[in-house]
Amino acid sequence: MFAIRFSLLLAALLLGGCASTYKNPQDPFESFNRGVYRFNDTLDRAVVKPVAKGYNKVMPEPAKMMVSNFFYNLNDVTVVINDLLQFKVVQAVADSGRLLVNSTVGMLGLVDVATVVGLERHNEDFGQTLGYWGINSGPYLMLPLLGPSSVRDGVGLYADTQTGMMQRESHVDRRNQLFAGELLDDRVRLLSRENVLDEAMIDRYSFIRDAYLQRRQNLVYDGAPPRKKYEDEDESDNGVNNPAVNGGEKSLSPAASGTSLPDAESEKP
Repeated sequence: MFAIRFSLLLAALLLGGCASTYKNPQDPFESFNRGVYRFNDTLDRAVVKPVAKGYNKVMPEPAKMMVSNFFYNLNDVTVVINDLLQFKVVQAVADSGRLLVNSTVGMLGLVDVATVVGLERHNEDFGQTLGYWGINSGPYLMLPLLGPSSVRDGVGLYADTQTGMMQRESHVDRRNQLFAGELLDDRVRLLSRENVLDEAMIDRYSFIRDAYLQRRQNLVYDGAPPRKKYEDEDESDNGVNNPAVNGGEKSLSPAASGTSLPDAESEKP
């Protein structure tokens, strides 16, 4: 969904990369991506982060929670659409119920009543839907202002914004305010996480890239991605008699292979 992607993409705004000697085959545009990365970091330090810190300081915790719940509720529309596109009918029914409960009893989503009554939040977006049906992520991309993505997820992000509730707001100023509000809400929640990254002696560009790609793979397979086969494994086995490997080397999507996977819990990272 759009807010989930926005949250991940904003993580790049925290970081300033340095040169890396390791070339990741999933990042053929690394030189360009690092340049965009530095631009995002400069913008964040100058504008986005100071505003987020000020908002975090003056806004009471209950009010911040209500704002987050409101945007979660808007994004549940995208979740339901992608549930259906992946033929997850039972999950679609549950997420529709969640949307209905929070939009009514929860006062337009300001209060997360659905979670209290046992309707858990799920994480689905069109990038995941494309991956579910076997579309490879393609090259990694660092997008201006938005941060880490890929060719597949960039297409998914565009599709989600077109079908999302905020896009239906005809008043341009109000729509822009909604997008800015969601961006600010996501950035505020990242404030508590950046200290760990600041203390880590790592190439942060590579760290964000690898973490993003790994997380997206995990989401596509609902928490059970195929196991990678290593060179020292017996090629003749192919995982047929090994429970740890069986089902790991799949070239088909979960739907095409008939595999039923557990649903991953939704989280705006």
